[in-house]
Parts: sequence; C-alpha cells; structure tokens
Amino acid sequence: MNYAQAFEHYQQKIAIIGEESEALAFVFKEQKGWSTLDYLLAQNQAISESDLALLEAIYSQLVSHKPAQYILGYALFCDMTLNVDERVLIPRPETEELVELILTENPDTACRVLDIGTGSGAIALALKKGRPNWQVTASDLSQAALDVAQQNAKALALDVSFVLSDVFSAVQGPFDIIVSNPPYIAESDKGEVGVNVLTSEPHSALFAQEDGYAIYRQIIEQASSYLTAKGKLYFEIGYKQGQGLAEMVRKHLPKARVRVIQDMFGKDRMVAVDDVSIED
Repeated sequence: MNYAQAFEHYQQKIAIIGEESEALAFVFKEQKGWSTLDYLLAQNQAISESDLALLEAIYSQLVSHKPAQYILGYALFCDMTLNVDERVLIPRPETEELVELILTENPDTACRVLDIGTGSGAIALALKKGRPNWQVTASDLSQAALDVAQQNAKALALDVSFVLSDVFSAVQGPFDIIVSNPPYIAESDKGEVGVNVLTSEPHSALFAQEDGYAIYRQIIEQASSYLTAKGKLYFEIGYKQGQGLAEMVRKHLPKARVRVIQDMFGKDRMVAVDDVSIED
C-alpha cells in the first residue's frame, strides 16, 4: 500500500461520519514535520509501518470527533502558535479579523485594553504583539482557561496581565478599549454547531443565555463605568446577532456610534462602538 492509497482509505471513512477528511493530512504533515511538497512527493511511495500506525492513531481521534488542533495541542492565530486543549476554545479565523480591525483603527500609543473572556489568550496576545506599547489585561471566569493563556503568554514572551473575573467583577478601569469574543451561541442554535465542537470544546465558552446575548448585555450595561470618555468597545458576534446587538447598544449607550461589520464571507461578524461613555 502506498501513501496515496492509505490516505484515501482513511479519508473516505472520516467523510462518512461527517468530519473533514482534509484534517487527516493536515495533522499527519504537522506531526511529521512535512511540507506540502514532502507530502505530494511521498504519494506513490510504499507507506512505512510506523507511518501507517500514525495514520491509524490520527484517524481514531478524528472519528471520535476530536478537532485537529486538540490532537496537535496547538493552533495558529495571527502568526502565533498557541497551545490549546479541551480547557479552551480553538481560536477561529474570524477572530483574526477582529484583531486586525482593532489594530487598524488604533495606533501604538499609550492605551489600556481589556479582553473579556480571553480563553487561550488569543486576542489579548495578538493585540500586545501588534501594539507593544499597549497595557493589556485579559480576564476569564475559568481558571483553567487562564492557565492556558498564561502558558501562551510566557511562551511568546508577551507581557499581558491576567485576572480571574466574571465580566467586570474583579477588574479595575478605566480602559481605552474593551474587546470581547464571549460565548454567543443560543441553545436553540445548537443544531448549527459541528459534532466535533459539541463533543470537545468547552460549552461554557460557546453557549449563552438570553438567545446568546447574555454576556454582551452584562458588558454593555456596565461599559460606561469602565471606559474612558473616548473609550471603544469591540465585539465578535454570531452572524445573526448584528442588528440585535446594535439595538442593545443604542438602548444602553444612546450617544455612542455603533457599526456592524462583516467578515470576509460577507456575514455580520463584528460590532464596534465608539465614544461609549460620553455624557452631557
């Protein structure tokens, strides 16, 4: 059996259960340290016993709905390698767009930033990497998640402060920017979530009450007490939540400017709020 035949055999079995068959080659190449060229050149070669055993091991994890990033123990995000496991959500490409928006709109001058619900630390660390002069604080209500985030900060030599906090319960402002990618999936939308996500990723980082708006509401209701006069809010949102969140902001922060911003696929994915705490 050559490599091409072996991969085809396992990829077909993975596809049958509804998982992405491409994940098999992705994990295999990463664990072998192979480039795409290495992989292509090996296709017609007889597969070694050790590599066949490796394929079987990867396959067995994928068919149990374990995401590729958890198998590897890391995920790539904004040109960083982040340690990830079942304690934290796997950072998504859409969140990279949120980071890019914030970096584009804000210069590398003195700035206090709070990342609420940091998880693996992805947003906080990417912002600190891109804006070294910013003072970045990252919070989460899960100590297990903060352990992962702190490990990532140490590995990347990025000076970010971490605090165990339920939204604002243990943080002290004011901040110039507050950003959050909170749990935002409504229980009624659970059917839209992939099996591997439901099986492996922490539900506390995925689902929220109030049709997914609960954490947004907590942040928005208290934001003016934790932001400077020209402070800004940035949120990642579910693709159906743009107008609903904009209305919530206007209700609680009527003087603020609200923008609903689409991702690369044209779906509502971010909400930006300027001049949050301006008062007469």
